[in-house]
Amino acid sequence: MGNPLLVFWTRLFDGDEQRPERPVRRRRVPMASATQASATIFLVLRRMRAPLIVLIVIFAVSTLGLTLIPGQDAEGRPWHMGFFDAFYVMSYTASTIGFGEIPYPFTYNQRMWVTISIYLTVVGWAYAIGSLLALVQERSFRNALALQHFSRKVRRLREPFLLIIGYGQTGELLARSLDALGRRFVVIDQDSGRIDDLYLDSYHADVPGLVADARDPGQLGVAGLGHPSCEGVLALTNDDEANLAATQAAALLRPDLPVIVRTVAPSMHDRMSAFGAPTVVNPFDRFGDNLRLALRAPASYQLLTWLESGPGEPLPKRGEPPVHGHWVVCGYGRFGREVVHDLRAEGYDVTVVEPSAAAVEREPDAIVGLGEDPEVLAAAGIERAAGFVAGTDNDTTNLSLVAAARSANPDLFVAARQNKQASAPLFNAVEVDALLVPAEVVAHEVYAQLATPLLWRFIREMPACGNDWADSLIGKLTHLCGKRLQSIWRVQLNDVGAPALRGMGDRMPLLGELLGSPDDREERLSAVVLLAVRGAEFHLAPPDDFRLAADDELLLVGAPSARRLLDSTLLVDAIREYVLRGRHVPTSWVWRAITGRRA
Repeated sequence: MGNPLLVFWTRLFDGDEQRPERPVRRRRVPMASATQASATIFLVLRRMRAPLIVLIVIFAVSTLGLTLIPGQDAEGRPWHMGFFDAFYVMSYTASTIGFGEIPYPFTYNQRMWVTISIYLTVVGWAYAIGSLLALVQERSFRNALALQHFSRKVRRLREPFLLIIGYGQTGELLARSLDALGRRFVVIDQDSGRIDDLYLDSYHADVPGLVADARDPGQLGVAGLGHPSCEGVLALTNDDEANLAATQAAALLRPDLPVIVRTVAPSMHDRMSAFGAPTVVNPFDRFGDNLRLALRAPASYQLLTWLESGPGEPLPKRGEPPVHGHWVVCGYGRFGREVVHDLRAEGYDVTVVEPSAAAVEREPDAIVGLGEDPEVLAAAGIERAAGFVAGTDNDTTNLSLVAAARSANPDLFVAARQNKQASAPLFNAVEVDALLVPAEVVAHEVYAQLATPLLWRFIREMPACGNDWADSLIGKLTHLCGKRLQSIWRVQLNDVGAPALRGMGDRMPLLGELLGSPDDREERLSAVVLLAVRGAEFHLAPPDDFRLAADDELLLVGAPSARRLLDSTLLVDAIREYVLRGRHVPTSWVWRAITGRRA
């Protein structure tokens, strides 16, 4: 019963005509960098003024001399060459093309003058070409050309795009996820090497990239902050001040744009929140919350990690955290303080180990020393501990801490912090129970918000449902969709998203009825509804007997084929009739005329 061609034409002619346009508020954004680019090019081109003048003078003098020196025609009579003929002769002579002596053979005086002119033009061309090569090698000239090329590509964008500030590990992970979703984006970064990496990466669409400072509002304007198709700003650099400057620029110049910004400092969180309503992502705070969830509800943490990882990722392994016991935390920086706070909030007893006495002045029970030292770990109670956290900002130290702690207590639940992407194989080899990669935490959270807002809402509300509920949902997902995460999409049951359900009113189907297959209504589609939103109400993983209503929004996860089949049910009246009522209704006027039935 599913007809992809019919679904395509229905979507094309019926859905697009009612598609609401997103209102765009246009603000005047400074474009100083674009003006600077043009001015820089003309200023740099002034370097070619002297070589060009030399060439022009050589051509002029050579042409003038050739007109003044008399020649002879075919009959031996004196003859003077005109300016046009002289310029023509000098053009092909000086450019080394060569075309002979025209219109008559030259006299010895003319040949002597042309010989002198040849050497003069060779010197002039060498001077001009050398100056041009030196100009091309100058960084300012290359930067000006790159800026103009970048601004031209951004101006030509006609589809919605995101402005990504920072193409480090977080920006790259997020860019690949957005590209897989078919979303366009523009990237700026202060490191030229990262922009070079951007151009070397293989994306489905051309990605404009620029070496720029996010603190300059003019460069943000060139990057598309004022573009009507810009739909959001993602400030993901490791510099909190740069992220704050980008947040301020977006809030003041484009208050209609959503902003997602990264920081690891609680004080910076407050400063960023003072400008508009940005979504501030703190990877340390988020890891602390996730660690509490992993300790309290392992199945919920497994489900959260799986949904944030993106389509195609396998179901992660479920941990076996300790229910109670003593914890040892090595490293009391920003990350360590956040973890200690969250562990104590869960009722665990925590001992801090830190080499610097100044860092633990507010922790009277802290142990000052190196965590790799067996005596220090013994003093911290590692043998009776249930959990251990290696949370310094050095990957080599964290790996040493994990090895020392497991040597003293092999049954520990170990959490560790990975700071560099290059260390990933080493941390995978030691198989820690909970691993913090700040870049991945930020990228996963931002992806969850951008993929669909309903997914973000589901992730925020899901932990409150409990561990048993999450375990049951994981079982349902793996049974219908397998152990790799499939597509995640949203469905709106309105006149645009589901025209086949238009006018059903109180006769709207049950959720289980809607998920029947158009090929065989007795079979269920390989899809699970994660969230149903009705106005201000929301229902997580609603059952099959959940009665749908007009204007409901559904968040589904399932196979791409299930998405196509569900679209056909929502778009085509005949398929709807078969799926909901088992009636075979003709879809064309010819068959309706033959059978005498109407759709």
